Amino acid sequence: MTTSIFGEVIRVRKFSNGDVEIDFHHEEQITEYRYSADPGRLGNFPKDLAETLVSTLDTTICVEIFFQDDGLPSHIELEQCEDEDEYEDEDEL
Repeated sequence: MTTSIFGEVIRVRKFSNGDVEIDFHHEEQITEYRYSADPGRLGNFPKDLAETLVSTLDTTICVEIFFQDDGLPSHIELEQCEDEDEYEDEDEL
């Protein structure tokens, strides 16, 4: 059974050794994901998925991350985030 979480990237840290740490905001919490080229370091995201996540920082793109049964990410889906201000303006009419 595949599980997923939906949210957005709020912070990225890139290191000179190639490691990447990504803060992902979902359901009112922040989860840190990371990629490392060093097999001795804990890296829980494949490089190509981490690079795609990084590219969504400071955009109106929301991300859904899908995980395999073993908890490892299998793929991601990107979509345009809804503008909450737009809905607030409609409620005032």
